[in-house]
Amino acid sequence: MTEGTLLLVEDDPQLCQVLATQLEQKGWKVHTESYGSAALEAFARWSPDLVLLDIGLEDMDGFQVCRALRRMSNVPIILVTAADTTQSKITALELGGDDYLTKPFYLGELLARIKAVLRRTRGGGMSAPGKCLTLGELTISLAQREVRRKGTLLKLTKTEFDILQELAMHLDEVLTYDFLLRAIWGSGHEDVRALHVHISNLRRKLEPDVLAPHFLTTVPGVGYRMRSFSN
Repeated sequence: MTEGTLLLVEDDPQLCQVLATQLEQKGWKVHTESYGSAALEAFARWSPDLVLLDIGLEDMDGFQVCRALRRMSNVPIILVTAADTTQSKITALELGGDDYLTKPFYLGELLARIKAVLRRTRGGGMSAPGKCLTLGELTISLAQREVRRKGTLLKLTKTEFDILQELAMHLDEVLTYDFLLRAIWGSGHEDVRALHVHISNLRRKLEPDVLAPHFLTTVPGVGYRMRSFSN
C-alpha cells in the first residue's frame, strides 16, 4: 500500500540516498532535491503529501524554504537539523514546521514522527478550527473553547485552555518550556515557574490520578507532552 508522495530535501548525497531507499521500502513515493530553490520548484510540480526538509542547505537554509512552503500550502513539514539547540527547534515550529528531528536519528524515530504528524494533519489532531478531539474520557472543543470529562464541563481559565490547546495541536510531541512560554505569553517571558503552576492546575482538573498522569506528561528539563491515548 502506498503511503503517499514525500519530498526529501537533503544536501548530503549519501544520507539522501539511504533515506530515500528506506522510505520507499516503507511504501512512500520519494522525490529528492539537494537545493532549496529546486525543492520549491519540485513542490509546485509534485504536490507531495509530506516534506522532510534539512535546515543546512547550501543555497538557502531550510528555515527559508519552510517559510516559503507555508505561504503556498499547509503540507506537513518535518525539519531536520544537526544543531540540537532549543532555539533551532523553536524557530522550526514558529515558521510553521510540524515537527523536527535532530541528526543523527534512527529510521524508527523518523517513521514515528511521520506517523504522528500525519495523524494530526489528516484528522487525528486539533489542526482544523472547530475540531473536537476525544482522548479517553476527555473531549476538547477548539471552537467552543470547552473541555469535558465524562461529559461534565470543566472550568478552565483562559491561560489553562491556551496551554491545553497548544499541547493538543501537537499531540505526542514534546513542546519545550521556551516554546510554550512564547506561544502563550509571547517573546521575552521567561517565568517557567508560572508554566509549571498552570500545568499542575490542569492536571488536577484533567487527570484521574494527578500522581500518575495519563494525558499531560513531563519530560524533565525539557518540556511537556500531551499523549494521544489514555492508557
